[in-house]
Amino acid sequence: MNVLLLGSGGREHALAWKLAQSPRLDSLHAIPGNPGIAKYAACHDVTLTDHAAVIGFCERHAIGFVVVGPEAPLVDGLSDSLRAAGYGVFGPSQAAAQLEGSKGFTKDLCARENIPTAGYIRVADLETARLALARDFPRPVVIKADGLAAGKGVTVAMTDEEADAAIAAIFDKPGGEAVIEEFLEGEEASFFVLTDGTDFVTFGSAQDHKRVGDGDTGPNTGGMGAYSPAPVLTPALEAEAIETIIKPTIAGMAKAGTPYSGVLYAGLMLTRSGPKLIEYNARFGDPECQVLMLRFEGDLLELMLATEAGELAGREAPRFGAETALTVVMAAKGYPGTPQTGGAIDGLDAAEETGAQVFQAGTKLDGGQLVAAGGRVLTVTATGATVTEAQAAAYRAVDAIDFPTGFARRDIGWREVARERG
Repeated sequence: MNVLLLGSGGREHALAWKLAQSPRLDSLHAIPGNPGIAKYAACHDVTLTDHAAVIGFCERHAIGFVVVGPEAPLVDGLSDSLRAAGYGVFGPSQAAAQLEGSKGFTKDLCARENIPTAGYIRVADLETARLALARDFPRPVVIKADGLAAGKGVTVAMTDEEADAAIAAIFDKPGGEAVIEEFLEGEEASFFVLTDGTDFVTFGSAQDHKRVGDGDTGPNTGGMGAYSPAPVLTPALEAEAIETIIKPTIAGMAKAGTPYSGVLYAGLMLTRSGPKLIEYNARFGDPECQVLMLRFEGDLLELMLATEAGELAGREAPRFGAETALTVVMAAKGYPGTPQTGGAIDGLDAAEETGAQVFQAGTKLDGGQLVAAGGRVLTVTATGATVTEAQAAAYRAVDAIDFPTGFARRDIGWREVARERG
């Protein structure tokens, strides 16, 4: 089977690496891909917002199945256009992708289906937002831009001044909408399932590190590292999340006439009263995908095809290795602000000789030299018997890479390392 993978980041590099291992794969193509993905796929320059151009590409290359990596094409309805043209797609419809595309949509679903989540209000103008902040929400308070924001549209405001600045930024342009939420106490974990709209299989857990600096300091980013599994999401808490969050979501989406097919990524807060939903993503997380793919022991393409075909009923849970996988993001200096692009990158072979996998994200070739071409540039991923061992292995690989204009957090996995040390 000829498969087309959409996307250009570290998540897509990890998906390409795993898809290439499938015995069902004849050829892999990527739009637009990156230099790392090019090791496994033929990369092509086609505009993803031009649905007719993507469909024409599929026709010319006899594509049998399309895997959508990032969220923007899903929210844009590309999966609907491809399905209407007769192509199988791994990824939800535009209507179902509202679970990520609109935080207000998801909060309203939670209210209808009695899914545990933070108390909230949707606001569409600055005056209403300021009134709600003054009257209904103590500090700290969580303020979210309603649409896609590449993982950076959330502010945890500790003071009145921070809250007002966040709201003012959202409504600085016409058409702004926001969700204001109560602040939840607890530890976060990411939980993944694959669902065909009716049935589902679990697909592991992870813990992401959103803040740019060590000790979870500084602004939110798209993610500076992750590890899987997340021991804090115990089997009992996972079972509770399935019953109170995952199952009602799948049933509620089907009942609303917008059945969800693909990977459903639940960001959870583990509170004293049990798991609560923070948000949904309509695709694999980045960098969570990298650690999940390193641990997943099955045939990814076969599982994705079964998801699209509605054949998950009665299926055994996917197999994952017992070891922990941990990934460290190497970003360009300036990220999450304006990144310093163009910096040379060397030493990837030396890093992989340590046993790690280096998945490329914001990279390009410039005259044969690999250089930084984005904010998050590399995701350096390794395994170990414990989080402590996986962390040490990942940083050995990081230290083998020569990337003078890059930086990385040095404490990915710190909470679990501290717990392992007792």
